[in-house]
Amino acid sequence: MRDDVTEATKALRTLFEPTPLQRNAHLSARFNADIYLKREDLTPVRSYKLRGAFTFMRKRMAEGGGDRVFVCASAGNHAQGFAYCCSHFGVEGVIFMPVTTPQQKIDKTRIFGAGQIRIELVGDIFDVCYAAARAFVEQNDGVMVPPFDHPDIIEGQASVAAEIEAAWPEEGACRI
Repeated sequence: MRDDVTEATKALRTLFEPTPLQRNAHLSARFNADIYLKREDLTPVRSYKLRGAFTFMRKRMAEGGGDRVFVCASAGNHAQGFAYCCSHFGVEGVIFMPVTTPQQKIDKTRIFGAGQIRIELVGDIFDVCYAAARAFVEQNDGVMVPPFDHPDIIEGQASVAAEIEAAWPEEGACRI
């Protein structure tokens, strides 16, 4: 698994540089500890969720899945990371979002998708939205890009830990 995370971390460099690990003086003083923050707000979509979506989609593309429609269900950060990846890979994407999703999230998702995505607003809660996405995948021979519960998603998101380890200020203090 560690080698897979290392590979995922290297592949992410096609999208963005490692995000910095910064000591937060205010929190460190408040809690009398050295507190560091991983600045995932500096990724193109301001969230670590891009890492998982990219890793999953990169692997499907390597398997020849670029001619299929990619699908996700999300009310926010996963949708934005997914949309960015659809634009990056030049593939069609369909994003199922609950009707209660704030308009700002919908608008940002469209921007990140750069014309490669379609948004479907379905149901009041995530579970209804996810079920609609799964049905769409089955009917259209699509590829479901889950928000968190797939080994490739986890592998991509684990790149955060690999970057923390590499950036840790005290040699030997943080080893995974």
